[in-house]
Amino acid sequence: MTQDVQFSAQANPFAAAEQVCATLGTLTDALFDEHTSRHPAAALSALKPAEHPAAEALFGLPLAPNGPVHEALDRLGTVITAGTARPGNGAPVADRVTAALHHRYGGGAVRGAIADRGTTSAALFQLPVAGEFADAKLRPPFAPALAALAAGQQTRQPVELATGAGTEVRLVVPPGFHPLTSPGGPAGASARTVPPLPAGGEGTADADAADGPDRATVAAAAELTGHLAEVAEELFSATGPEPRRDFAVIAATLTDLIQDAGVRYAGVCALDVDGRASEATLVISLARHPLPITAFATELATVRRHAEVWTVLLPAGPAAVLVEGRTVPVPGPLAADGQRRWVVTSAVQAFVPLPDGGTVLCVQLTTARPEDWELYTEAFAELLKSIQFGWDGVPLTGAVAAAPATAPVAVPPPAPMTAPAPMTASAAPAASPVAEEPEEKPVHLRGTPVRIPPADFNPFAPVAQEEAAADTAAAGAAEPAERKGTPVRIPPPDFDPFGIAGTAPSTDEPAAPAAAGGGTAAPDPFGTTIAAEQKPDPFGTTVAAQGPAVPPPPSTPPLIPAQAAPVAAPAESAEEPVKRKGTPVMIPPPDFDPFGIAGTAPTANGPEAEAEADAEPEHRPFG
Repeated sequence: MTQDVQFSAQANPFAAAEQVCATLGTLTDALFDEHTSRHPAAALSALKPAEHPAAEALFGLPLAPNGPVHEALDRLGTVITAGTARPGNGAPVADRVTAALHHRYGGGAVRGAIADRGTTSAALFQLPVAGEFADAKLRPPFAPALAALAAGQQTRQPVELATGAGTEVRLVVPPGFHPLTSPGGPAGASARTVPPLPAGGEGTADADAADGPDRATVAAAAELTGHLAEVAEELFSATGPEPRRDFAVIAATLTDLIQDAGVRYAGVCALDVDGRASEATLVISLARHPLPITAFATELATVRRHAEVWTVLLPAGPAAVLVEGRTVPVPGPLAADGQRRWVVTSAVQAFVPLPDGGTVLCVQLTTARPEDWELYTEAFAELLKSIQFGWDGVPLTGAVAAAPATAPVAVPPPAPMTAPAPMTASAAPAASPVAEEPEEKPVHLRGTPVRIPPADFNPFAPVAQEEAAADTAAAGAAEPAERKGTPVRIPPPDFDPFGIAGTAPSTDEPAAPAAAGGGTAAPDPFGTTIAAEQKPDPFGTTVAAQGPAVPPPPSTPPLIPAQAAPVAAPAESAEEPVKRKGTPVMIPPPDFDPFGIAGTAPTANGPEAEAEADAEPEHRPFG
């Protein structure tokens, strides 16, 4: 949707309704004159719909169901109802209504066209017309009545309708507007009374067999013919039959255009404001648009940069209100002087999403009298406040409600085996295929199985030797003799890799045994045994025999989790061989200072200290 084609039906779902609004503005400017009968300006604001007893319960009024209808109520206005369930059968009635009206007024030439054997159509009057956006300097202001809608207020819940009724909207149009749409709506939209047709005439069995119009279409055409004649009599009661004929016939040629545009109500207004003439047009339509209201308002503000777009909150819910200026052409055949000209109009347009999530109510009002802008916007704001919705609870885009009862909608979580979840008769066939697992898993479920730790797994818990031995024996009994992988040796729980858990042993005591069960001390693969007399250490890690004993800082060795060793070694015994696998490493003593800055050097009384003093500096990498 771009600015160049914003009024085209291909780019804008509301373009057809905007085209109808522009065409009605052309009719009012070309056909209304000083002889037109007008209502006083107070007709728009004299009545207060909120004070009417039926204003808060529009869905309780005895209006015709099954489609768009409107009915005038005393001291309230015209109540409009439109729905999505039955929009009508789409049968065209324009030619039938035009011919009937032309015959009713005695024939003759309509302004700008020559009626020849009932072939009068909208194209003869160069209709419909499409408006274009005007310059931003010609944009009307955002009236205070419209700005007041942006204030926070309480919203109504949609009225609950029967299943299958779809979404329905009702609102109140203030007095002063003359509807050009039939009170019963298009053919097949409402349950109107269809009169019997004469024998052998249209609508009989013979005519229906020849693809003739059905009785509903004939009844809708007859109803619209009488309605347009009544409106023409009201507007041109002080003139002769020619202005009434021109207005009624030209309005009848637009019937199919109005129906195809999704318009539910189209009306014109003729007012007398302090002795001067004023006109306006009002169009109410429904269209499909799935965007949320905030995204739609952003789209409007981006595409129509010449317009002013606000997001407001109505009693029916959020809405987007657009104010802009438009230029509308007046075709030469309709103009009094026969010359084509342009008229600048002020337009206000409101977009209200319906509860079904895919339909939008579009209400727009235009006027070529900028001096009466506030008068019309006040009536427009009251109209928006009267909107009420009814809904059967079925989203427009969702197909869950239309699915059969046996179709699975949601998969419940598995219940415990001791207490199975109850299952209804309709849900049993859907759940039976899930209970049986197929022999071959699908491709997206194949892979490498992994073992998940239990819920009470504590990776930081200490390992007891008895539990480790029991787990090892159980694992050895359950697993086969041949195992895959590389066995590793796990240090005992009291393993101190840095030798700082206590003070250094005395030189007069023998070295601690390496095995837990006693016996000859075997070579320590981890280098944790501290001897009294050792050979010169190139790293300077040997504790001096006469040196002072420095108490080590408190430290806690890291704990080994129980699940970290899938293959644990059995407890050591006295018969364990002396030879062990691994690479011996030398562990620095607790008082090792690699940088020599912790304090004074230790007393050199032992042979190791003297050898250390005589050594060359290059042999002390950390000295």
